[in-house]
Amino acid sequence: MEYLFPLAVGIFIASYALIISEKTHRTIIALTGAMVMIGLGVVTQEAAIKGIDFNTLGLLIGMMVVVTIAKDSGMFEFIAMWVSKLGRGKPAPIFILLGITVAIFSAFLDNVTTVLLMVPVIFVVANNLEVPPKPFLIGAILLSNIGGTATLIGDPPNILVGSAADLSFNDFLINLAPAALLVVVVTVGMLYWLYGRRMKSTPEAAARIMAFNPSSAISDWWLLKKSLLVLGLILIGFFTHGVTNLEGATIALSGAALLLLLTTDDPEPHLRNVEWTTIFFFIGLFILVAGLEAVGAIHLLADALVSVTGGQLAILTMATLWGSAVFSAIIDNIPFVATMIPLIKDVGVSTGLPLAPLWWALLLGADIGGNATLVGASANVVISGMAEKEGHRIGFGEYMKIAVPVTFVGLVVCSAYVYLRYLL
Repeated sequence: MEYLFPLAVGIFIASYALIISEKTHRTIIALTGAMVMIGLGVVTQEAAIKGIDFNTLGLLIGMMVVVTIAKDSGMFEFIAMWVSKLGRGKPAPIFILLGITVAIFSAFLDNVTTVLLMVPVIFVVANNLEVPPKPFLIGAILLSNIGGTATLIGDPPNILVGSAADLSFNDFLINLAPAALLVVVVTVGMLYWLYGRRMKSTPEAAARIMAFNPSSAISDWWLLKKSLLVLGLILIGFFTHGVTNLEGATIALSGAALLLLLTTDDPEPHLRNVEWTTIFFFIGLFILVAGLEAVGAIHLLADALVSVTGGQLAILTMATLWGSAVFSAIIDNIPFVATMIPLIKDVGVSTGLPLAPLWWALLLGADIGGNATLVGASANVVISGMAEKEGHRIGFGEYMKIAVPVTFVGLVVCSAYVYLRYLL
């Protein structure tokens, strides 16, 4: 049926355009586009369900449940207060330390969850220091996405690729964590030069920060201990994946089940706090991409990419890195990466080239390139929304003046890293 090809491509492009416009919630658009794909016969319901990556969904849901329980202990507020005191009440050191804390949390929780937990604390710290919160918020956006690049669970695109390419937690640590660390160092240095060195505060403000009592933030010590135990077991599970052969979803959902068992008789409040809109957004995306695969559109795109680059690994890799960065700055990096996964697989089939450099280039470009604009990644959208509610609107152009140069330098660092490690 020749008409199915243009129909599938039309539905996909229309869905993307509406997601970019942000006039209607992206989850509604993704689900609607997916159902239109099935309803018009582009893809069968059975094929659509097969196209949904349940390992990705299980991993996301499991980690969301664990974090939504753990946050009730006050552990994140404790760390933020402790870090602020470590900075001796001085704005510049606190600015840097909070940014590094966001990057670390983003690597081991996920960047959207991290910013939801840290932004309210950032406002408290900035208000007590009597300094503008915008530099802290922009720094949090940039460093949450960079920190999330380092691990399998740090950023949704990583989870997508990890599941599709059968890459383990340790694979991400070995291949992406060094690059993320380099970019964190460079970004912190640039943020200090742009903001930190000009931050001033009064002795009274410093005294208020030093009067913080981090222990008072802990509302439930038993919950804290149980949460840390389960988080530790989950990380051990990720590290030992090669021995146990347990998938990420099994590990995360087992951790969620154990923490629910240890802490509550009623799971409903915690399950209600799972970001179900994100989960259903993923489901819609998986089905939209399955529709493109069903009509052969992904295969055609892969052939075109190989033709343009001459099938040379170095050119393909750099094109993937910088192309991913550009597209992820324009649209959310999650749908972009979901579309690129089958394309890269097809490139591997048609050329026989090793895919590892392409996977790492895709993620470095998408995760770090997503920093360039306020719509490039989910964390950006979340922080800008929270800032506006507090009366500190971050303008699109205002943000890009800082973010574009920082992102460009980060991508140059990533290009050098990828070239020296995989292509030389």
